[in-house]
Amino acid sequence: MALGPLAGKLGEVQDAGSNAFLPRSSESAAVNTELEKFRSEGELIPALVVYTGGESDERRAKAAADRRAFQEYAATGQRIAPPAQSRDGEAQMTVVPLSYDDDPFGALDEIREIAAANAPPGVEAHIGGPAGSLQDSVAVFDDIDGTLMAASALVVTLLLLLIYRSPVLWLVPLVAVAFAAVLTQVGTYLLARYGGLPVDPQSAGILMVLVFGIGTDYALLLIARYREELHRHEDRHEAMQLALHRCLPALLASVGTIAAGMCALALADINSSRSLGLVAAVGAACAFLALVTVLPALLVVAGRWVFWPLIPRCGAPVRGGRSGWARIADLVAARPRRSWLLSVGLTAVLALGAVGMSFGLNQSEQFQTEPESVVAQERVSAHYASGASDPAVVVARADAEGAVTSAVERVDGVDEVSGSRRTADGALVSLDVVLEDAPDSEAAKETVAELRTAVHAVDGADALVGGVTAETVDTQRAAARDLVVVIPVVLLVVLGVLIWLLRSLVAPVLLLACTVASNLAALGASYFLFVHVLGFAGIDWSIPLMGFVFLTALGIDYTIFLMTRVREEAALHGHERGVRNGLVSTGGVITSAGIVLAATFAVIGSMPLVTMAQLGVLAGVGVLLDTFLVRTVMVPALALDLGDRTWWPGRLSRPRRTAESASEPVSEYAPDGFPRHHPERV
Repeated sequence: MALGPLAGKLGEVQDAGSNAFLPRSSESAAVNTELEKFRSEGELIPALVVYTGGESDERRAKAAADRRAFQEYAATGQRIAPPAQSRDGEAQMTVVPLSYDDDPFGALDEIREIAAANAPPGVEAHIGGPAGSLQDSVAVFDDIDGTLMAASALVVTLLLLLIYRSPVLWLVPLVAVAFAAVLTQVGTYLLARYGGLPVDPQSAGILMVLVFGIGTDYALLLIARYREELHRHEDRHEAMQLALHRCLPALLASVGTIAAGMCALALADINSSRSLGLVAAVGAACAFLALVTVLPALLVVAGRWVFWPLIPRCGAPVRGGRSGWARIADLVAARPRRSWLLSVGLTAVLALGAVGMSFGLNQSEQFQTEPESVVAQERVSAHYASGASDPAVVVARADAEGAVTSAVERVDGVDEVSGSRRTADGALVSLDVVLEDAPDSEAAKETVAELRTAVHAVDGADALVGGVTAETVDTQRAAARDLVVVIPVVLLVVLGVLIWLLRSLVAPVLLLACTVASNLAALGASYFLFVHVLGFAGIDWSIPLMGFVFLTALGIDYTIFLMTRVREEAALHGHERGVRNGLVSTGGVITSAGIVLAATFAVIGSMPLVTMAQLGVLAGVGVLLDTFLVRTVMVPALALDLGDRTWWPGRLSRPRRTAESASEPVSEYAPDGFPRHHPERV
């Protein structure tokens, strides 16, 4: 509570700069860093106003009149050139040089009003260029933290009301999750301010959804176990102590898996992936800390009445043998091999949807609704050299400007070289290179590759090529590299946690294989939704990696919750009975947790940025598959088919007497939840 005021400062440490979503080692990121040296002259960001439609004379007159009005908003010392007419005579284009330091977005709003005022019939003006694109991108993340937090809280509240059917109980986990959210924001802010933690607007927005989802999952698990213990113990303090003690290994394994898996993204080259992974690890740790301290305290202080009207009474049975989950467990146990073969077959069919995926989204495909800057780019591409709105940028030593310019002009696909600028010390020069093709086209990417080859060959120039097209090329290469580097690390980390938790080698390998199969199925099913239902042009390059890490770290949670309970029950009643009891005991709570987590990720799926929407959909689909297929059918069926070998080489894999065959019972509780010597049982 004392640290609460710091939670609102997270926006102060967010990095929305030009390199926030680029690979660290890329040439385009190096160009952006070099361009900072030109800021001593006042950093400029051009806005582009393109006029189309209507009568030619009226359109030209409108563009000329607007140019004079725009001069008021141009950067100090900058003159606006006369409108450039397209070669086909169907468009006029005015470039307004704005200053980064003088509220460029405010100036853009004024320019937009001027361009819209007194327009002749049929004449349309659209604002684009780097300034327009930046404003549209920033607008996507404007107030995103508050929006996502409010939407997540609403979704979680509604689901908790449905799950608990209590007018009071839903409030307790929500309060604990709110503590977790505040703690997460404070921890992230302090680590970003003083520890160098990278935070960008996208990762900050997803962070709140993740904390609400993970925190609610942990709350559901702990409350369910606490309710069980209240049936067995009159003293609620003792009941909570036992519940927390028995849940803690699963919760520790869960948060360890999530945190370690997310930290593996620190090995990624793309800055936004690194930011999301490290920030998510902080969120998971803070959610765990809040949910094992605040939540138990609130529940014990509140007492049994908080469960009203379904108050758990000491001595009442925890569950009956005729529940829906008992029937599911019996069906799986009746034909375990057929069950896991069918579930594997279904995941294989879903995974086929990933065959032939189309990777990469161009500028017009990055948003669910087309922003004005994209419309302006389309108008420019239709009437001018397609690369006029977002030229490539070449930075080189100033004394090699002539040689570099000559090398650039000889490259096929270059329309013109313009916009030469020098740093204050005269050491560097930057050149704007207008490409013939649209910045996000394959032809433009090939031109950039040839540009780099040409300028790198100029001795002593130290030339670098950047710009929008170069950034796309570098991001694609880095995404492919990150898949190869990060995924094996994540799998090894998860395998290590499972081996520690289950004291076995066979079970962890089995669970990891099921998780990989589930991830592939989720990717295939999600891609089908992206293209054939949601109408996306393809899948963003970053989604396979982030989706795999999220689903591996989060999806394995439900299997951890299941298998820790199965191991506990197997030690008392034998393997086959342990699998059945574990599935029945955790069925309701894990299903509820999966629905809550999938619903919170669906909130991300409603965001206007396609990349965030795709991550939300993929995570939601994957969580539901883990909840209803992998944990319910595939894992129990495989465990039953393998028998005691599941726990090899642990002690549970060796022949032994079970609690029911021993002369002295190991547990004081019968399988139905009654104390063995309770008067009702006698």
